[in-house]
Amino acid sequence: MDAHATRARATLAAVAERAGVSRSTASLAFSGAGPVAPETRDRVLEAARTLGYGGPDPVARSLRRGRTGIVGVVIEDRLREAFRDPMNIPMLDGLADELGTAGLSILLLTDPTTAGSDPGVPAVIETAPMDAVVLVGCSTRLDASVALLRRRRIPIAAIEAEPMEGVLDIALDNRRASALGAARMHELGHRDIAVVTLPLGPEHSAGALAEDWEARATSFPAAERLRGVLDVYDTLRGWMAPASSIASGYTAGLSILADPQHRPTAVIAQSDLLALGVIRAADELGLMVPADLSVLGFDGIRTEGYGGVELTTLVQPAIEKGRAAGRGVLRLLAGEPAPPVLLRCTLRPGQTVGPPAA
Repeated sequence: MDAHATRARATLAAVAERAGVSRSTASLAFSGAGPVAPETRDRVLEAARTLGYGGPDPVARSLRRGRTGIVGVVIEDRLREAFRDPMNIPMLDGLADELGTAGLSILLLTDPTTAGSDPGVPAVIETAPMDAVVLVGCSTRLDASVALLRRRRIPIAAIEAEPMEGVLDIALDNRRASALGAARMHELGHRDIAVVTLPLGPEHSAGALAEDWEARATSFPAAERLRGVLDVYDTLRGWMAPASSIASGYTAGLSILADPQHRPTAVIAQSDLLALGVIRAADELGLMVPADLSVLGFDGIRTEGYGGVELTTLVQPAIEKGRAAGRGVLRLLAGEPAPPVLLRCTLRPGQTVGPPAA
């Protein structure tokens, strides 16, 4: 008889019969969810190998339980861009660690507004099988997506998003942290500063920061970090980066520092990668950091692989962001209240910030 046909017909009942146990015992042997003697489990697994049975059908199991065992993680950037951001990986690690304790898996989804841009194609979040969803890198224009998820009656958590009713808020103190960094610059005597921002809108435009940036910005974290600087400085000039990358920071640095008559004495970058790019541009222009230019980062990444620059930076708890979201999702799935979480950044001194040149 054809081996493929045998495998196709293999069922849990057949495995149980061959192993000489009940179907429920065979199921427990596969799931590890109950007390099964080691020799019995070995007998069931051997019967499964003989029959070519690969285990219970996950779809059927989900239907029986009324759960998929999946938590959707919606990332607004294209995945190739998202995974270039060194903050996203530890955040996802923390989320996976917490959800894994309950046997839940993660399904990565891209920007719901992009996915649903064609009226003839339903948004991915409308059809994706999941028990809960975590929104990451959130814009300020999520009303339609959140309303769709509410219709599905699944729990929603959002990391670094503008607070929304019915959505578990996992917040980072972006505004306070940026104000802390700006205040340090002000204390050192810097009065002419520039800011290199993260992408402010879905189009990821590059260029000088427009006066009406606040009305046009859709990235909540980037806008909050700019507001933090304005809590210390009355005015600011800046450059919008199209991505959180060294290349984008380098381009921004060349633009900001090109005119010797109008150079700032300090640059506040909204990510460490952007800060490293600014430092590279300053070096190319013959400027010493921090003697001629102070540069402040944001994130707290390890910089050994980037020339060993010891950045002065605002360190964010990336892993804990994911863990907090995971813990909250588990509480919501259990029908328990989940309080909002506010995580704080710390200022880590380095070698890239000092007083302005006399």
